[in-house]
Amino acid sequence: MITLTPDEVKQRFGPLFAQKYLVMVDERAGAAEIHEQCRVRGTIEWDAMNRRRAGGAVSRCAVEGTSMTIHARLGRYPVNFGSAAGDIGGQALEGVEIAGDEVITTWAGIAGAGVGVAACLPQAPGVLRTEYPSEDDLKVGGARTNHVRIISPRYEKVCIGIDDTDTKTEGATWVMALKCVEACRMEGAEFLNMRLIQLNPAVPNKTTNCVSSALNFAVRPNKIPRLLESVRSFVEENTFSTDTGIACYHGIRDFSGAAVSRQVKTEILTREQAEREAESLGIEFLDRNNGKGRIGALGAVLWGNRGTEAAGLYGEHL
Repeated sequence: MITLTPDEVKQRFGPLFAQKYLVMVDERAGAAEIHEQCRVRGTIEWDAMNRRRAGGAVSRCAVEGTSMTIHARLGRYPVNFGSAAGDIGGQALEGVEIAGDEVITTWAGIAGAGVGVAACLPQAPGVLRTEYPSEDDLKVGGARTNHVRIISPRYEKVCIGIDDTDTKTEGATWVMALKCVEACRMEGAEFLNMRLIQLNPAVPNKTTNCVSSALNFAVRPNKIPRLLESVRSFVEENTFSTDTGIACYHGIRDFSGAAVSRQVKTEILTREQAEREAESLGIEFLDRNNGKGRIGALGAVLWGNRGTEAAGLYGEHL
């Protein structure tokens, strides 16, 4: 076994193109989420298609610009390059495993794709070190096959929903949410993205648009309590409303199958209904106001990882 740091990989192969690597895990769900960023979109698209085709630990892939998100299962799984193995190369995620405070992802690549997993990805910011089973795995390009184990820090996912921080005359929840991100920056918590969630516009008791905000973070496990307290404190100290709601889900989960996901966009829910639904789904409320903002905050968590449809009316798609 040969172990190299990102700097040592860069010295051996020269600077390449990977710009980010981050792995979040959820042991309870047996799931992982891998975020990668490259200098250009084309390589990300090719990698995503090849990894999905090869199977292994990959459940699905999504591409936004030059970034890719892989949804994966924890564990080791057989891969199948199929005809790609002989004709056009291939790339696969064989497994995702938790080792204490670290996560090990196991990769295989053929031909040019082998350069990606053995020389490019191991240089990415976020990688701690890479293990090569043999010297042959350090020979990249041509028709060779490469195997590597990439070790990175263990992160977990936290989605925070915020609603009802404004009044008819002051404030905007999306502004509050983004200011919160800046105010709560800390080592061990990486901000991933923010989404605006269009709720039911027919709700009578609202400001104007009936829109809540979701903030997604990758967080080191020991930093999660501090992040949640920082967000709660900032929002409650700066809100213009007495009905502000703050909801939180810690883990990796798709809520699209929950009936309440549709209901927050199409029906008029009570706070009591929202609280019951949240409890059944493992979603917690951080706020101390117990106000109607909890409805929209729940909606933000339910839709916070659903893509552009979160911003639309129910059933709308780009």
